[in-house]
Amino acid sequence: MKPARYYSLDVFRGATVALMILVNNPGTWSAMFAPLEHAEWHGCTPTDLVFPFFLFAVGNAMAFVIPKLQQQPQHVFWRKVIKRTILIFGIGLFINWWPFFKWDNNALVFKAWQDSDEVGIRVMGVLQRIAIAYFFASVISFYFKQKTVLWISGFILIIYWLLTKFMGGLDPYSIEGFIGTTLDNQILGLAHIYKGESIPFDPEGIFSTIATIPQVLFGYLIGDYIQKQGNITWFNRTLPETNNTQYKMLSGLFVLGCIALVIGYFWQLDFPFNKKIWSSSYVSNTTGLAILTIGTMIWFIEILGIKNGFMKFFDVFGKNPLFIFVLSGLLPRLLGLIRIDGGLNDKGEINYISPLGWFYQTICAKIPGIPEVGSFVYSLIFLAVFWLLAYWLDKKKIYIKV
Repeated sequence: MKPARYYSLDVFRGATVALMILVNNPGTWSAMFAPLEHAEWHGCTPTDLVFPFFLFAVGNAMAFVIPKLQQQPQHVFWRKVIKRTILIFGIGLFINWWPFFKWDNNALVFKAWQDSDEVGIRVMGVLQRIAIAYFFASVISFYFKQKTVLWISGFILIIYWLLTKFMGGLDPYSIEGFIGTTLDNQILGLAHIYKGESIPFDPEGIFSTIATIPQVLFGYLIGDYIQKQGNITWFNRTLPETNNTQYKMLSGLFVLGCIALVIGYFWQLDFPFNKKIWSSSYVSNTTGLAILTIGTMIWFIEILGIKNGFMKFFDVFGKNPLFIFVLSGLLPRLLGLIRIDGGLNDKGEINYISPLGWFYQTICAKIPGIPEVGSFVYSLIFLAVFWLLAYWLDKKKIYIKV
């Protein structure tokens, strides 16, 4: 029997996309509510859950695809996975380079791949990390049984921890001492890494991407567990007390989630929660929270049959997640080429702003209250615009996949 589509998975994935758009597009980065900010270094805020939750959702979706591919010739698997990996990575690189021009001394000039030893197009990014993690997780899950996949995932996290601990500097968990800082500079080159930290450091660097592979694999294992233990055919709104299978499957999810949280807690005593270096304890912690979240969603959505407007809001994002996320990154960059006179700065020079910046300063920033309110309202309006697009695509049954 062909598995039905999990509505809860669409909601879960859509919620992560919506939150990624929300936290990536404040009115101003200088005024954000604390839960919408990433931890400066060690720690884990609500915003730090969004990206690992999305990777977990990628693994969930793989649980439906991999069994079908295992029934076909291997070349079908490799063609599909390699094509998807290259496309996702290429789209991420395209976003980094887009819109290919920039303002320089009041003139539009082409953005060269590399202008100098320190200035160039960033190679890595969110989509590039997703592509790499997806590729290796797909290969592992295709060739190995579920129990072996679990052992491989744990092995990767332990090896990553040991390499980080013993190959780094005097403080291997600091931004300066982290081994990935050195390796990314050597492999990618100073011109092609992120410059938004205290030193050149890429939070989606190559070395730290190693630890994201188990994040996807855990999502795959949980997706497989839900299908086999719960049997998708029981999503028929049967009252939960009449179906022991439902209880058993959901109880298992909550136990697994709690185990992952406990492992993460003890691991962080040596290897602190840290999104920017994607610490092994951070993987365990966020995986545990993702399991508990998806279990809760299955209870309310699939079993109790609660499908209200709140869930529909996230559902439409989950139908075209990659397209909506990519467009939310392309549009601000494109509008950044349009310059509006924003008055004079402290040096007496014209302060040019984009149409989005003008909207924030003219409308949102004038909302009474602390600056964080206006900045957050701008984020909500930005999100609402993309929700309308996602809703229209869903109504027209247009689903753009890679």
